[in-house]
Amino acid sequence: MAVHDDCKLKFLELKKRNFRFITFKIQDQQVVVDKLGNPEESYEDFTASLPDNECRYAVYDFDFTTDENCQKSKIFFIAWAPDISKVRNKMVYASSKDRFKRELDGIQVELQATDPSEMSLDIVKARAL
Repeated sequence: MAVHDDCKLKFLELKKRNFRFITFKIQDQQVVVDKLGNPEESYEDFTASLPDNECRYAVYDFDFTTDENCQKSKIFFIAWAPDISKVRNKMVYASSKDRFKRELDGIQVELQATDPSEMSLDIVKARAL
């Protein structure tokens, strides 16, 4: 599975805080950028951007405050594979995930989700701390 150069370039921009999130999809045997989230967009905007019935990869720059009152941020990689998506679609995304993730240097936390409850804001906060 090829990875379009734009994926890596946009990810570098996300690390510079130019985007809040990026979703990626597999199209014509390569991973391409699907959607870009502006820095002011919320986690709810991000989750709403994921399709109900198709798989996606996503990265999300999550800002949080530690128990010691320090501002921090972590970059999450999320493998979104809804239960109702096609089996072949889920298999293609699952088999390509590790190779794609290696292309994105700087991922700090990985989540896999099959429905929105598995990537709720509470779960993301708990994984970040």
